[in-house]
Amino acid sequence: MKYILFNPRSNNNRGKASAEELKKKLGECECQDVTKLNSYKNFFEYLSRDDKVYLVGGDGTLNYFINETDGTEILPELYFYPAGTGNDFLKDVAPDSKEPIKINDFLKNLPTVIVKGQAYKFINGVGYGLDGMCCQVGDDLKAKSNKEVNYTSIALKQVLYAYRPKKAKVTVDGVTKEYKNVWILPTMKGRYYGGGMKVAPDQDRNDPEGKVTTVIVHSSLRLKLLFNFPKIFAGKHTELPNVDILKGKEVSVEYDKPTALQIDGETIRDVLGYTVKA
Repeated sequence: MKYILFNPRSNNNRGKASAEELKKKLGECECQDVTKLNSYKNFFEYLSRDDKVYLVGGDGTLNYFINETDGTEILPELYFYPAGTGNDFLKDVAPDSKEPIKINDFLKNLPTVIVKGQAYKFINGVGYGLDGMCCQVGDDLKAKSNKEVNYTSIALKQVLYAYRPKKAKVTVDGVTKEYKNVWILPTMKGRYYGGGMKVAPDQDRNDPEGKVTTVIVHSSLRLKLLFNFPKIFAGKHTELPNVDILKGKEVSVEYDKPTALQIDGETIRDVLGYTVKA
């Protein structure tokens, strides 16, 4: 039996339409709105290896799924059909695919981030600083209106005048470094976040050692940062002298002042630090 699990809120509330589009391709199948699902664990309890499940949504849908099913044995073949605004996971694993992609293997051995004493799995990355604030502002705008949110516009405003860079202490596999004027400090499982920013171009989500990449962008000059900002979409920012790249299995980050953090695009406000265990 084929099952479609869709998030109606994905892609600015166009998730259901994407599910209907997929159903036409698959033929006979059962559709289920994940916002009305009792629990993923109960759903998979009654499925077998002969079944196929198609998850329709974006990066946030994937993040919710991996955390809700953590520790659950998933027997059926599991496919992802993108219906999000960013789709950074898809850009990383199958950028040219227009068909559902099998993701069972990608959900194994995912890293954990601990924020405010709570543990979360993530599939793309953890963003901290300017990127987290962009998600927070976007969430606030969505709460006030149904209009589509322009995250590029939000980012430009944050760089120009709104965001205040922080001091940071970063420890990777026991080695500690301190930075001033930090704008972003993500730790990545994949290469992309923020709707196509290639923030960690050399990160391999299939790294045999399971290492993650931590990126520190630090600069005292707003205009210089603004000028170089477009380079992040092509992964060329790593050539700049004010960008540090660290790789490891255990990462601890501390800021001197609280700011927003995002996990696969999902926001947590007023965070002073995070720890990642890969």
